[in-house]
Amino acid sequence: MSTNKVRTMLALALAGVLVLVAGTAGVVWLLARDAEPHEPELTAYAHGTAVTVPPFRYCTVRMQDCRQGETAFLEVPAGDPLQISLPDEIVGTPWELLPLYARADGEVVEKPSSYRDHPQDVRALTVDSRPEPGLELIGVELQVMIIAIDEAGNEFPIPHAVWSIKTA
Repeated sequence: MSTNKVRTMLALALAGVLVLVAGTAGVVWLLARDAEPHEPELTAYAHGTAVTVPPFRYCTVRMQDCRQGETAFLEVPAGDPLQISLPDEIVGTPWELLPLYARADGEVVEKPSSYRDHPQDVRALTVDSRPEPGLELIGVELQVMIIAIDEAGNEFPIPHAVWSIKTA
């Protein structure tokens, strides 16, 4: 076979590959263009069961386009920890974790922590289901905070996104 024929066949094969790559990129672009924006989800795990937790409430950082969801449920037996995996969209943001506990008499006790209480860029959180005798975990909220400014110019944190897990 002559050198010119080999070069011609290689050029045609390369052109075919380029057309295939361009076509695939075009299809992916068309599909992604019309895709709905994805709201971050948590993964919660306890006692051999994992659940995906969509936002209970989710707004843009300008507190617009707020959407309401539902509280997820995951049974967490007393003595077993609740583990929460954070998606990339939450890692490195200012968040607060609000575990709620109940005493036998019905009193509800909150034991909050925040991103400041954990290593930087933490990706998983562990919540003790019984941090002390007489307290039972009944639920957890994770809130991603933004700074708001009121009419007087005072700054304060408010959650623009909330994930809620009922555990009892």
